[in-house]
Amino acid sequence: MTEATPFLPGLSPIGGKSLTAARDAGNLTSNGGLIVLRESALGSGVAAVVADAVPDTRNQVLVAHSYLAMVSARMMAIAAGYEDADDLDALRFDPALMLACNREPEGGCGLPSQPTISRLENVSDARTLYKIGIGYIDFFCRSYATPPTSIVLDIDDTDDLVHGGQQLALFSTPAGGYCFQPIHIFEGNSGKPILSLLRPGKRPSGEEIARVLRHVIHRIRRHWPNVHILVRGDSHYCAPEVLNLLRQKRCHYILGLAINCKLDAIAKPWREQCEVRRGPGRPKVRRIHQCTYRAGSWASEEIVIARVEATEMGSDARFIVTNLTGRAKVLYEKVYCARGRMENLIKDMKLYTRSDKTACSRWQANQFRLFLHMGAYWLLHSVRMAAPKRSRWRGATFATIRAVFVKIACRIEELKTKIKLSFPAHLPHADALATITARLCAQGP
Repeated sequence: MTEATPFLPGLSPIGGKSLTAARDAGNLTSNGGLIVLRESALGSGVAAVVADAVPDTRNQVLVAHSYLAMVSARMMAIAAGYEDADDLDALRFDPALMLACNREPEGGCGLPSQPTISRLENVSDARTLYKIGIGYIDFFCRSYATPPTSIVLDIDDTDDLVHGGQQLALFSTPAGGYCFQPIHIFEGNSGKPILSLLRPGKRPSGEEIARVLRHVIHRIRRHWPNVHILVRGDSHYCAPEVLNLLRQKRCHYILGLAINCKLDAIAKPWREQCEVRRGPGRPKVRRIHQCTYRAGSWASEEIVIARVEATEMGSDARFIVTNLTGRAKVLYEKVYCARGRMENLIKDMKLYTRSDKTACSRWQANQFRLFLHMGAYWLLHSVRMAAPKRSRWRGATFATIRAVFVKIACRIEELKTKIKLSFPAHLPHADALATITARLCAQGP
């Protein structure tokens, strides 16, 4: 046997045996699970949603990387936990990432570098970004094999702190600094993202919210004319413009309602009743009441549901407004409170795909980045939804999905007629990985 080339000399022996190291293991990677994300990308075509909308005016004779290749590399890297464009400089020849982007691991031509990616991020204008946004709504609709009978549009915003003089950055006291305040819309039942829009760091007006919802609802109804749409959001989405739009579009809604003097007066006897009923054996008393109410800016009376609660810390009341029919308790606790899942969906987007990596000076480039992170979300979400229904992976965070199914050691060998992937013999959760891969492969391109 040929002696290994010495590497890391001077290692201490173990059990009387010398310890040697050599750089002869071949193409190794810690991102072996990216090959699974590749099947998701091929089956869905999520990268094309972004790439096809960008006009390519380059001299194609001199082009080494297509826009589709750049977008694919960026989405795959983000999904694997490499959210900075700078990371691609070190990952250009990572064999798993090259395979995920349909490049031969030993073909010689690596993936796009950071400067190439940065030029792509800055090439889009407002028209191009509009096409990508519409494309994502269409992509959401195509992700269903058959049209659903009903969907839930969960809408909310979150802070995105900035560090520098970036366009659209405004000071926000709740965020504790200058920030953007992007709006996210997810489908509440499936967790699928529909649209993520970068916007200034301030509370959105009713007119702005209505404008966004109008485009989304109109585009969805082009695909599914008869789908029942429920819009769900917190109190600052309950604006007269929004209510008027949703009634006009024949949509249901269940929205938080900010308390005011009149609502406080309505809830006062209910609070007092809860306080009287609370005692040593009943530390908390909750009641759900329903009434009709019309604010001065509303076009008509609305159904208002009040959740009144008394504890040892006092009593309070929360209100929602809806045009749904049914028991008030069910509408509040089962329908409205289910929007709490929206917080986890935003966390998946913001914390685990790092969608707040919006450090470009131009807002167009930052919106383009947000769309790239949205694509990475789709890739990770597809892996989660391909897991067996009753398995713990269906409710796992993206951090867990990435750690278990993406960050896998792998040796990749490119032979004459095939490419061989060698995974560890004792691979945790190998059965779940095999099931997920088979389901994603079955989707086909």
